[in-house]
Amino acid sequence: MKKKLLRFSKTFLPLLLGVFLIWYSLSSATPAEREELWNNILLADQKWVILSVFFGILSHLSRAYRWKFLLEPLGYKPQLANSFMAVMVGYLANLGVPRSGEVLRGATISSYEKVPFDKAFGTIVSERIADLAMVLLISTFGFLIQTEGLINYFQDNDINPFISIGIFLLLIIIGVALLNLVRRSSHPLMVKIKDFARGLLEGMRSIVRMKKKKEFIFHTIFIWTMYLLMFYVIKFAIPETHSLSMAGFMAAFIVGTFAITTTNGGIGVYPIAMGAVLLLFGINQPAGEAFGWIMWGSQTLMVVILGGLSFLFLPLYNQKK
Repeated sequence: MKKKLLRFSKTFLPLLLGVFLIWYSLSSATPAEREELWNNILLADQKWVILSVFFGILSHLSRAYRWKFLLEPLGYKPQLANSFMAVMVGYLANLGVPRSGEVLRGATISSYEKVPFDKAFGTIVSERIADLAMVLLISTFGFLIQTEGLINYFQDNDINPFISIGIFLLLIIIGVALLNLVRRSSHPLMVKIKDFARGLLEGMRSIVRMKKKKEFIFHTIFIWTMYLLMFYVIKFAIPETHSLSMAGFMAAFIVGTFAITTTNGGIGVYPIAMGAVLLLFGINQPAGEAFGWIMWGSQTLMVVILGGLSFLFLPLYNQKK
């Protein structure tokens, strides 16, 4: 019963929160604001939306290609098609259950390329560490060029970044303590956990052991450049956001990056966050929320289509193996 309740809370509570935020956002707006929001979405310049989706696809392809640099030191050379489809399946899963995509991605590549799951998952953890470093670099740059705007946004929305950092450090301490406990135990279950942890650590060490470090760094920078570009070009889709400054763009990108993790793929939260942060830079709320809806909607639709097709084509592509 407790497991079912926990599974329900992890899966549906973020989704329900997103739906509630959508309802609250639309119901609290005036009829004129709702009409303006709808018109901005309908009249968006589609060529910029298509270009944004194109940049998104390039980032996912680069992520799939970058993965091989982590798997090769472990003795595995997966096909790019399987890596790409595993990445897209993972993104699709994240829309349903937050953070489940990494597990499904590892399980997918394990099934079709015979990579042990623990090692595959370890390489994915290493990827996330590299991505976290990029988020910190971009966030630092954003804070430097627009410190006041971001601080005002965090204060207005009762967000304390230091609390998040503190929780992250606490989790690390708890993790280290649990590892020490597992290491000293001889219980059969603990032994199995130790074996899994060894494979996981071996996968994580691949980031140090890989021979093509320069190529890995290049693709990491390329992935995040594509993220920035797919976000940037959307501002040209709506007339009201054409004049958005670099400071406003960076602030919105940083806030949007964190908003994505709040609910399933950012549903509900992302458009509201965009409307709130862009308001600080002279963009009216309906235009800011329209920007968020177009950005979130186009990328989510792309993930749904490519992720769904990946589910269908993975067994067909690998049926001869």
